[in-house]
Amino acid sequence: SEKAAYIQNSFIELEEGANYEAFTLTNGAGISRHQAHANLIGQNAECHFNGVNLLNNKQIADTTITVEHQAPSCISKQNYRNVLTDKAIGTFQGKVHVHQIAQKTDGYQKSDTLLLSGEATMNTKPELEIYADDVKCSHGTTAGRMDNDALFYMKSRGIPEKQARALLIEAFINQ
Repeated sequence: SEKAAYIQNSFIELEEGANYEAFTLTNGAGISRHQAHANLIGQNAECHFNGVNLLNNKQIADTTITVEHQAPSCISKQNYRNVLTDKAIGTFQGKVHVHQIAQKTDGYQKSDTLLLSGEATMNTKPELEIYADDVKCSHGTTAGRMDNDALFYMKSRGIPEKQARALLIEAFINQ
C-alpha cells in the first residue's frame, strides 16, 4: 500500500573467506528505507549489495549502505538501478571505509537512475574513505532521461511507443 512504511536494517559481519550477497527490490510502500552495515573483518571476505528501486507517484525510498573494510584482500560491490516517475523521491547513500590494515581492498559503488518525469528526484551520495595505500576503489552515479533516439528508432521499426518504453526500461534495469 502507498500508505505503508517499510524499514529494513541489516548488520553483516564477515570473517575470513566469507561471502555475502544481497538483492533488494523496492516497490510499493509509500516510504521505505533499506539500511545495511557490513564489517569485513577477515581476509578475503566479499560482500555484494545489488538492488532495483521502482518508484512512482509520491513514493520515497532511501538506500543507505556502509561497508567497513577491516582486513586485507577483501571485496565489496554496491550496484543499484533506480527508475523514478511522477513525484517520486529516491536516495542512495553508499560508503566504503577502508581501514589502514585493509591493503589490497577492492571497493566499488554504482547508482544509476532513469528519471521518467521532470518532477521525480534522485539524491545520491557515494562516498569513499580510504586510509590504506594499496587499494582499487571506485564510485559513480548517473541520472538521466530515457534516450529519445533509441525510442525513435524502436518506433520507426513498428514497435508501439508504450512497448518501446517498457523495453528500454527493462534493458536499463537488466544491465
